[in-house]
Amino acid sequence: MSALAAVAASGTAVAVLIFSGTGARAAEAPVDLGTAANFSVLAGTTVTNTGPTFLAQSLGVSPGNTAPGFPPGIVGGEIHLGDAVALQAKNDLTTAYNDAAGRTPFTNLPAELGGTTLLPGVYRIGAAQLTGTLTLDSQGDPAAVFIFQIASTLVTAPNSSVVFINGSSPCNVYWQVGSSATLDTGTRFMGNILAQTSITMNTGATLQGRALAQTGAVTLDTNTINAPVCLQPTGTPTQTPTGTPTGQPTGTPTGTPTGQPTGTPTGQPTVTPTGQPTARPTRTALPVTGSSGGEALLPVLTGIGSVAVATGAALLFLYRRRRSES
Repeated sequence: MSALAAVAASGTAVAVLIFSGTGARAAEAPVDLGTAANFSVLAGTTVTNTGPTFLAQSLGVSPGNTAPGFPPGIVGGEIHLGDAVALQAKNDLTTAYNDAAGRTPFTNLPAELGGTTLLPGVYRIGAAQLTGTLTLDSQGDPAAVFIFQIASTLVTAPNSSVVFINGSSPCNVYWQVGSSATLDTGTRFMGNILAQTSITMNTGATLQGRALAQTGAVTLDTNTINAPVCLQPTGTPTQTPTGTPTGQPTGTPTGTPTGQPTGTPTGQPTVTPTGQPTARPTRTALPVTGSSGGEALLPVLTGIGSVAVATGAALLFLYRRRRSES
């Protein structure tokens, strides 16, 4: 009968996820833990430890001021017992607790969470029990938020676990518990436990998240509490594009042409006469005797021509006469 009840409970949870139009599929903002986010463990009265417990972050108690068992327990951060830092963290825890408790809309779930796969959203449970494995599916969004509003107690069976698929992050999982939470032996739990009263972690139980109790004690026994990893969405750029041009294009010409075209004539054509033509005939001027130019020779040449004509005419006359006599 108990097995049938578990199957029925799981079926109910799945039906709620499929048919509910609110709550489970609503996008939620993370719960702001304030300075409480610096602590692996916070308590109201005391923190007690047995064995080699390891806390990755700080340990705080307020208004109490005791934490027996450290050492052998190891605290990776600081220890604040009844001081102003612990008080501020406790005040921030109260604010975060009230925020988580007041989120709406929500989806009601049965007590047993084991064997269930849940999507991001807000879930309300009377008294929560985890036997086996609870799977949280962020559907590819590692920043998806899961908030569990538990009216009374949260109890896990030995070796139970919370696992993530498709990019979920324990950083954004919140367990708001109305009274006390108990993680049994060997439990592997995930998320931030915000309990009204107390938190107990039995031998070997581990938590990736935080154990934060407002008014009561936190009891530890050979446990490990690691800081939750906050993943960033991988689908959108996480900062302003780094490819914004860092300056003007580096290919801008490195200078104006280093000179006018190198083929520009360096002067006028090298064959251009450097002065008046140097090759003109260098005629030697003949001496002029008499008046200007050849005017002084003209009468002489005219006389010579007349004598030659007269001589020729005389010779021609003598030649013809001889022929007629013979």
